[in-house]
Amino acid sequence: MDQVAEAAGVSRATVSRVINGVPSVDSKIREIVQRAIAETGYVPNVAARSLVTRRSNSVALVISEPDRPHDSSFLNRVFTDPYFGRITAGATGALRPHDIHLVIIPTDSTDHHRVIRYLRQGHVDGVLLISSHERDPLPRLVHDLGIPAVVSARPASPLAASFVDVDQRFGAQLAAEHLLARGCRRLATISGPLDIPAGQDRLDAFRSYLADRGHPDVPAVEGDFTRAGGEECARRLLAAHPDVDGLFVASDLMSEGALRAVQDLGRGVPRDVAVVGFDDSSAALDCRPLLTTVRQPVEEMAAEMAEMLMAHITSPGRLPRSVTFQPTLVVRESA
Repeated sequence: MDQVAEAAGVSRATVSRVINGVPSVDSKIREIVQRAIAETGYVPNVAARSLVTRRSNSVALVISEPDRPHDSSFLNRVFTDPYFGRITAGATGALRPHDIHLVIIPTDSTDHHRVIRYLRQGHVDGVLLISSHERDPLPRLVHDLGIPAVVSARPASPLAASFVDVDQRFGAQLAAEHLLARGCRRLATISGPLDIPAGQDRLDAFRSYLADRGHPDVPAVEGDFTRAGGEECARRLLAAHPDVDGLFVASDLMSEGALRAVQDLGRGVPRDVAVVGFDDSSAALDCRPLLTTVRQPVEEMAAEMAEMLMAHITSPGRLPRSVTFQPTLVVRESA
């Protein structure tokens, strides 16, 4: 910093004010100092600055998922599921203008203690927490640390935490409405895991909407948000109910597996069985035929999470708040 000050012909204090973005610095002086910074190759010492500001300029994206029976590994699920990639992209895009780095921390039920220890040591300024399973202790553990945090969906257990979600019930209603409009009369669903609010809401809303319209008996099989799980569930469902002609699958990944099962059984899609998914992820475009699905704007939701977290970091003591996005139906070839 002394070398920058000498090259610019100003005091060390003036250089510090320019680096820290103090608005009162004269624009001509700021330009001279910035030119000197470029010429000298000066880079602020982030470690030293953090001792003064008590900020790390990093936030953690903690992905907490239970082990699933169809996963080859937990990390494989985290890094191949399009949902998590969309979350990462949305959060990174929102944090970049703040010069905040994103630290991705996958965790399952075996190493929550490691994550809490890392957070307690002050490596990050806040947490974006991807967790919704009712038995997951991590939301409560993070909350009790007192570190700023935003959760990716309505917490399964009551918790005074900010969160961002999509209107799950309305999304399921869109799927039911579309299948009925296509003329489907024997409808069924492959739900998400029923230990998370999203899984429960999508199943309950789909069944309730159909019951109100004269379809009280809607078969359902609980899935796990994986391709293999969707395929297995579809085989079981169609074996028990071969007359099904409309299927709502609670995620695009499961839909991909379900389509494979339906077609392997000699059924045409959508001629014999119309299929609607949920997410509008890249998996919907990998399906054949292309998947009709309920779109949740994951990137926008993740960006909102990041902005909410920055507000909590910069203004401690803010009350928790929630934001709910509206889903839309994307009609393609499967229904």
